[in-house]
Amino acid sequence: MTITLTIKDYDELLEANKESSTYYPALEVYEYLEEIPKQLGKGYYRKIEVYPELTLAIIDKKYKHDTIMKVPVSNHPLQFGALASGMYTDTGEQVRGGPTFISGSGVQQKYDTYYRHSQRMMGVDIEMPPQLLRTFFPGKDGEMLPQLEFLAKESDWQTLIHSKTNPAIQDVVLQMINCPYQGIVKRMYLQGKVIELMALQLAPFLPDSKLTQLSPRLKRDTIAKIHYAKEILQARLENPPLLSELAKQVGVSETTLQKGFQMQFGTTVFSYLTNQRMEQAHHLLQNSDLTVAEVANIVGYSHLGHFAAAFKRKFGITPKECCLGKNLVLGL
Repeated sequence: MTITLTIKDYDELLEANKESSTYYPALEVYEYLEEIPKQLGKGYYRKIEVYPELTLAIIDKKYKHDTIMKVPVSNHPLQFGALASGMYTDTGEQVRGGPTFISGSGVQQKYDTYYRHSQRMMGVDIEMPPQLLRTFFPGKDGEMLPQLEFLAKESDWQTLIHSKTNPAIQDVVLQMINCPYQGIVKRMYLQGKVIELMALQLAPFLPDSKLTQLSPRLKRDTIAKIHYAKEILQARLENPPLLSELAKQVGVSETTLQKGFQMQFGTTVFSYLTNQRMEQAHHLLQNSDLTVAEVANIVGYSHLGHFAAAFKRKFGITPKECCLGKNLVLGL
């Protein structure tokens, strides 16, 4: 069964469901919660004004049925988005380019977005007027950087960019979702993370970006070997090879492996391995009946204290808290 909705249909369902909302988290004065209509599924948009005219939306939703949202032509603000889980797809179920995007200001063309009923989407959206770019990333004259002017259109069609994610982006998204602070400290923390996420997404368009300068120095076959090394790590999270063994297996030196990994994925080999272990641990704690000790062993940690410390550094909560709260977010 597939449900097709217009934005007007969706807004009417939102209004009709206001009185029967069941999700009441502790909200700050600068926050607003929009619960997904119960006829469609479970989840929410948690909107936070982290800076004047800049809104961060934390998204966690899952639809009951395959759902198509028809979005009309409209004026659009500057928007940055990134998912920690799920994927942006069109009505043909084709990935729309990647789990991160930049949607420039200007006139947005009409499009259809397809949500699969089995897919949980969790991530963040940032909306702001394009003028704020010169506040956060000013040029020497205090105006907007010329390299970013393509994101600030008025009556022209907007620029829309879908791209691949990387561990650095994933880390920031999860840190925002699992913000460990409250009150003014929470707002300050999220301000910093919003700027960090925008910087990571804008880096490819800035000529002085370290990654942009270094990437062309790698040969094509070396890049392939670096990606092969990542696949090996992903397959051997429980018992990963030593750096020297990994380098030998893919046919590069340890130095080339370290440098190439940083260039290609924006993180070190060790950080990538830790990130993947924590992602798998989080998934298992949320979606299985395994104990914390069992999950720690599966992702390669023999010392429970070390596992708990690494998990809390990444997600801001302990593995036990994650396990206890797995049924609370979506009311399962």
